[in-house]
Amino acid sequence: MAITAGMVKELREKTGAGMMDCKKALNETDGDMEKAVDFLREKGISKAAKKADRVAAEGLAHIVQDGSRAVIVEINAETDFVAKNENFITMVDTLAKHVLTNQPADVDEALAQEFAGEEATLQDYINSQIATIGEKISLRRFEIVDAADNEKLGAYIHMGGRIGVLAVLDGADEQTAKDIAMHVAAINPKYVSRDAVSEEEIDREREVLKQQAMNEGKPENIVEKMVEGRLSKYFEEICLNEQAFVKDGDQKVADYVKAQGGSVKTFYRYEVGEGMEKKEDNFAEEVMSQVKK
Repeated sequence: MAITAGMVKELREKTGAGMMDCKKALNETDGDMEKAVDFLREKGISKAAKKADRVAAEGLAHIVQDGSRAVIVEINAETDFVAKNENFITMVDTLAKHVLTNQPADVDEALAQEFAGEEATLQDYINSQIATIGEKISLRRFEIVDAADNEKLGAYIHMGGRIGVLAVLDGADEQTAKDIAMHVAAINPKYVSRDAVSEEEIDREREVLKQQAMNEGKPENIVEKMVEGRLSKYFEEICLNEQAFVKDGDQKVADYVKAQGGSVKTFYRYEVGEGMEKKEDNFAEEVMSQVKK
């Protein structure tokens, strides 16, 4: 039978599922509304839709490497309780391997890709996991890295997946690359070197430092020298190459890597939930939320 816009609207109101999912469900069930509802429930889409507006700021950062290619991903759930669940951990690895193998350009493309040789998409797979696990789950971001012949990849996962770092070195060896990834996880630099810092950011920081010096009552003739000295300290805080190496505070990171025959090309640092609004729950409430599902 012909599927009307009114039927799609009614099914959306009943299930909270997306328009295309509702249209497909009605087509698959010859317009039978109750069967369409069951179809969406079976696919996990109805349950997933109801959780779509929840905040999912917990989860895992994960890295999968295959030779000279690697991917770092962040996949979110609603609670730390679920993020430690074996099923969730397995799902994160499965999603990361899919991204590494299929190399989508962005998250939207990844979610629309065919999953595991089936007619279902990666989003369908995530929806089925939402139905099983009982929380909103989302693929937030990823970065695929292809290392050139002379480049080395260093992967490091901290706190069971709370922080993930993928470092890329030009030259040196894999252990050095891993050491740098560990440093990045611990110290959280923003840039590789001061060359990467925009003039706008430098000017803004210089102005702040100048005002600080003037507020301290410093003579105007030495303010400029003070500002430049403090600006160098600022670069040491935000630039990886200028930071004291976490394993040897007597060396700068750039000097350590250079001694190993290399230089830092770039790094990717994912900290779960950074920049996201987080829901404040206590542990007892978190456990009870799982019991009631």
